[in-house]
Amino acid sequence: MEYTVQKLGSLAGVSTRTLRYYDEIGILKPARTNSSGYRIYGQKEVDRLQQILFYRELGVSLESIKDIVTAPSFDGAAALRGHREKLLEKKEQLELLIANVDKTIALTEGRMNMSNKEKFDGFKKKMIDDNEKKYGKEIREKYGNDTVNKSNAKLKNMTQEQYNEVTALEVQLKLTLAEAFKTGDPAGELAQKVADLHKQWLTYYWNEYSKEAHAGLAQMYVDDERFTAYYDKEQPGTAEFLRDAIEIYTGLKK
Repeated sequence: MEYTVQKLGSLAGVSTRTLRYYDEIGILKPARTNSSGYRIYGQKEVDRLQQILFYRELGVSLESIKDIVTAPSFDGAAALRGHREKLLEKKEQLELLIANVDKTIALTEGRMNMSNKEKFDGFKKKMIDDNEKKYGKEIREKYGNDTVNKSNAKLKNMTQEQYNEVTALEVQLKLTLAEAFKTGDPAGELAQKVADLHKQWLTYYWNEYSKEAHAGLAQMYVDDERFTAYYDKEQPGTAEFLRDAIEIYTGLKK
């Protein structure tokens, strides 16, 4: 069966403008153009659109999706299995959050008691899932599955008091880092305070601390553009400054 832009858009629930844009950027080309100049899509294109929409639902950028679906090694069946696993993870997270909301409603109505740990279970799981989605592959390759799993377990067991403490510490870290950056001296007193705050912040998530792992993480802030973008959002060069401060703090300055 073949579809025009209008019919395919209606079938998939996307706008014709979106389909035309997908054509322009080369992520979803029509099978052919008929004599009247209309784009015509076949089953192959329908299947690819389904894959694109799955990836979009999972928050993957169009640029990354294009690299994935146009790769010669792309396996549609394997991709669908991967989508299913991710959707099940998302389902579990949503169910946990819904249960959390239900418990909170019951708590506010005086129908039950709710522990502080229960209040934060859904949010902590979301934090873990988000981190896995963004950085899981790189972190696991660098530190190993056992280390990452232990870190996730520590976060899951974090109390409300600890959660409040680490949240406040993160705010203090960001503010102090911004002030230290203005000095331009990663070896200065303020920058070294930042490095120490960063170490304190890490201990809430890491089971074990080592200078080598600390310095390695700081280097990742520079090597991985996603980390760099996070730290350089307000002031370019902040990620490198933090890396240098931590390397000096740990005594591992190259």
